[in-house]
Amino acid sequence: MKMKKLKLHIIAFLCIFAVNTNALAQSDIEKKLSEIPQIAKTERLESTQFAEKYLTYFTQKINPKNDSAGTFLQRVVVSHAGFDRPTVIVTEGYGGAYALRIEYREEISRLFNTNIIFVEHRYFLESTPATLDWQYLTAENSAEDLHAIFTAFKKIYPNKWIGTGISKGGQTALIYRTFFPDDVDISVPYVAPLCYGVEDGRHETFLRNVSTAENRKRIEDFQIEVLKRRERLMPEFEKICNEKQYKFAASLDEIYDYCVLEYSFSFWQWGSDVVKIPPATATDDEIFKHFIDISGPSYFGETRNISFFVQAAHELGYYGYDTEPFKQYLSIKSSKEYLKKLFLPQDAQSITFDKKLSDTIVEFLKKNDPKIMFIYGEVDPWTAVGVTWLNDKQNVKLFIQSGGSHRTRISTLPEKMKNEAMQIIAKWLEE
Repeated sequence: MKMKKLKLHIIAFLCIFAVNTNALAQSDIEKKLSEIPQIAKTERLESTQFAEKYLTYFTQKINPKNDSAGTFLQRVVVSHAGFDRPTVIVTEGYGGAYALRIEYREEISRLFNTNIIFVEHRYFLESTPATLDWQYLTAENSAEDLHAIFTAFKKIYPNKWIGTGISKGGQTALIYRTFFPDDVDISVPYVAPLCYGVEDGRHETFLRNVSTAENRKRIEDFQIEVLKRRERLMPEFEKICNEKQYKFAASLDEIYDYCVLEYSFSFWQWGSDVVKIPPATATDDEIFKHFIDISGPSYFGETRNISFFVQAAHELGYYGYDTEPFKQYLSIKSSKEYLKKLFLPQDAQSITFDKKLSDTIVEFLKKNDPKIMFIYGEVDPWTAVGVTWLNDKQNVKLFIQSGGSHRTRISTLPEKMKNEAMQIIAKWLEE
């Protein structure tokens, strides 16, 4: 009995020691966060992926070149794997609420057991200044934000750093590498566009050639069918818009047209199945449901991404629509400048596109050989404006998934390709 009691005491002692040791480790990272002067607030978060996870608010200059514009708080989520581990800085291009989820873990962090510094983009969700002065919403300023955060956190995490993001976040990772080439050691932009104009033009050409002629015809025939049935489908279309209380900058007839024009882009972007497109013999309900599932009016009626469209109009660029096959059925005469008409707020109507950013990025990529891995999907329209043309560099790597969409990631690549990508990153981390 005495022996049994002794064992119980030892177990109890070990449990208490483990708890105290864990508490000490937790206080280490919390203490280090408290020592960063720019962090105005820290809140502990629950995580099933990390021993410790924190929501912080990082003080940034609205205008990094001039203090007079004031400051704003940028939301940064810190997920701690270890002080000796590499660190992924997620360069989110939009809002970052999803990073607060208990199960969140970015792909590269999961594959290589890294820390995560997740950065919500300026002018989105909680990282929005009190006054929306659009002149300070620039790609260079977003890179300055990331540089300030990197500089502060590099003291905590001195190991290798990887910059990564998806879509506009991937574009942001590329922008960050361009303006601060020596910050991160590796960049992995996923499905990142590099547009040369507000209506770049390459997307439309891509959509005219993607997949097979048979698949493209099936998509075009469906778009025409939706336009032909306008009178019968419009009441249900209007009902949805009213129920959701969407506010549009054009008439419902015009929005209907734009939803039809958007259909082919959205279809390929998200990797939809051609087999599921209803035939011309389908009922109105079947046609309408598929139409709304692929290209509903919410895209043209929600306001949460106004900041993005301001950026697109100013320097990030976007895509246009090919109206030629549908001219006789459309209520609009032209889709030119639709982004300005449908998406820009009144105080941003005077914004004009500046090609300087894309020129700067192209020049940087041509003149340098940074460790960058570009990942794209074959049928994703954004691949039309992807960085797929650098084939004379030793360190710039390109992976295009056959049949892949905008959802393409390292984990979705074919096994051989996935292993190659992971081996390259592992090698870079060891160098």
